[in-house]
Amino acid sequence: MLQLSGTPRPDHDPQHAGYPEPPLGAGDLSVEYDPRPTAVREARAEVRRQLERWGLTERDELADVAELLVSELVTNALLHSGSRFRLTLSAAHGVLRCEVSDGGSRVPRVVDAGASENGRGMFLVDALAWRWGCHQDGPGKTVWFELGTCGLDGCGRRQP
Repeated sequence: MLQLSGTPRPDHDPQHAGYPEPPLGAGDLSVEYDPRPTAVREARAEVRRQLERWGLTERDELADVAELLVSELVTNALLHSGSRFRLTLSAAHGVLRCEVSDGGSRVPRVVDAGASENGRGMFLVDALAWRWGCHQDGPGKTVWFELGTCGLDGCGRRQP
């Protein structure tokens, strides 16, 4: 695992639900992983550790949901790109943003998983995230989701 920092943010693109830049000093972490099966477990553990550092584990469901959804995005990166991937976490303005960037060009889509043993990953992301999206990064892509980090009315709820 290689620790990185200062990664550029994706371009603001209305087609892919752009987001405002977090303020200077906001929490940010970026870690790069090799494409191996243990990377899913390592990414989940990194999410939990970082949320603890930021004091965002008081709401257990936030950490649990973030770990679950990161697992889904990382698994997709491993299955569909087979390349190194980068996990980026940022917390600002009551929002936790998790991104997984990989070398694959296949854009994820939500499918009705039904009784299938596969295909539930993006269904879960769509059901549990405040919002999510995907954008192309040169030859690769970044898939992201956001969760609310505060208990205020409306914070962390899906936007219409």
